[in-house]
Amino acid sequence: MIDCFTKEEYRWLSNMYPVVINVKGHEYPSVEHAYQAQKSSEPSWIKLCTTKNISSKQIKIYSKTIELRKDWEEVKLLVMEHCLKLKFTQEPFKTALLLTGNQNIQEGNYWCVDLKVNPNVGENHLGRLIMKIREELK
Repeated sequence: MIDCFTKEEYRWLSNMYPVVINVKGHEYPSVEHAYQAQKSSEPSWIKLCTTKNISSKQIKIYSKTIELRKDWEEVKLLVMEHCLKLKFTQEPFKTALLLTGNQNIQEGNYWCVDLKVNPNVGENHLGRLIMKIREELK
């Protein structure tokens, strides 16, 4: 099982890992940047999210201060899946993901499970989406 994206071996699975993602005509330096940008259609927010010298972690923190689009709760998983597909259809990510075989993938954060409290409790949205994409790539 792959249960931590912060370990060097699997760091590339993280949404924070550098990769160019193009969404709606904008180029983002990571999945996290692209995902956070979709929370609002405010041009200044989108521009900030395309900034390469602002870390993924900072964009995530800044996103807590913006007004979310009204349908965010309904579309956020679809947005994440779209951003992940843009990443994992690119090399070297595609091949690396396929090389994980049938390993279960989960990461301990909001999108997944709280590995510190109980590794068997949580939605594992991120892991499930990545594994779904892996199956589609096969």
